[in-house]
Amino acid sequence: MVEDMTPNLDEASFRAVDEDRLLTPPRLGHPPRILLLYGSLRARSFSRLVTEEAARILRRFGAETRLFNPSGLPLPDDVEASHPKVQELRDVVTWSEGMVWCSPERHGAMTGIMKMQIDWIPLSLGAVRPTQGKTLAVMQVSGGSQSFNAVNQLRILGRWMRLITIPNQSSVPKAFAEFDENDRMKPSPYYDRIVDVMEELVKFTLLTRGCADYLVDRYSERKESAEELSRRVNQRSI
Repeated sequence: MVEDMTPNLDEASFRAVDEDRLLTPPRLGHPPRILLLYGSLRARSFSRLVTEEAARILRRFGAETRLFNPSGLPLPDDVEASHPKVQELRDVVTWSEGMVWCSPERHGAMTGIMKMQIDWIPLSLGAVRPTQGKTLAVMQVSGGSQSFNAVNQLRILGRWMRLITIPNQSSVPKAFAEFDENDRMKPSPYYDRIVDVMEELVKFTLLTRGCADYLVDRYSERKESAEELSRRVNQRSI
């Protein structure tokens, strides 16, 4: 039928969805690898304390976790990417299969420390895309009433970084009242929500990590790669 004609499609780059590759990916034997970033350098940082609680919960769900300490990370573009702290961050991002981003809300937004870490993560490292197709959970802490400004911003950044941002999220108001003298989070619905978020993150990571490359394999990029190859071949014949 005329309605089904697609003359604009590049047939060499167009591929039907491979259900076997999508629905029955190879099973990976290692635990889900989750990197956790937090957005404060205070000695008693509640975003760090919430992140540490999240890491404990993730390990109970069978994940392997790493926390990145942003202390000493320079401003983006103020040093070369070879700076040891920048390399440390990029190495753990490459290692990870999923991430947790937790920021305090400051002036109605995420902190500069949180944004600085994300800004040092490139969309590509040579032929490797360190964030694309990986999972992400977003959380925030507030000193006052509950807000969702920081997590909303983190969602936008997650999409921009081509991360699979899970639907659930956590926002902890008056975070100073949620921790005891040993810096452990008290039982509360806010703690229960963090458990929910971490459970969902592990499930999404297990579902997608085996087929992450296929999930983000795009027609437009295959077409561009084919065009680049054609140009190189044609240049050799000149």
